[in-house]
Amino acid sequence: MSAPMTKTSPRPRRLGRSAAALVAGIVVGAGLSLGTDQVLHVLRVYPPWGQPMYDPGLNLLALSYRIVYAIIGSNIIARLAPYSPMGHAMVGGALGFAVSLAGAIVAIPMNLGPTWYPIALALTSLPCAWLGGILYRGTRET
Repeated sequence: MSAPMTKTSPRPRRLGRSAAALVAGIVVGAGLSLGTDQVLHVLRVYPPWGQPMYDPGLNLLALSYRIVYAIIGSNIIARLAPYSPMGHAMVGGALGFAVSLAGAIVAIPMNLGPTWYPIALALTSLPCAWLGGILYRGTRET
């Protein structure tokens, strides 16, 4: 008589910790982005909330710090991931891509600024996630 065998993986999947890693990285990235936006609005570098921003230089500024913050957020996701740090970072990037794509679809017809800006946000999501994961991997090997 043999007992039923259950499969156990060498690394148990921890759904709660995975979700927490994703939420933490997304909250940090979005929080830094919105916080920087608010500071630049208060300093009157950006036009008031709700008004279009057509200046290419200001849009490049926003894109540049959003890229940095997306990399930081992805790095946090990788650091907090219970397993597969790069996989978690890329899931965060895929979520960022989906949200950015939806934002582009909504924002472009509203004529809030140049068309390239929301498209660039979507297109940079996955490369930023990958770089955040790579940077985490680099810190673990040293």
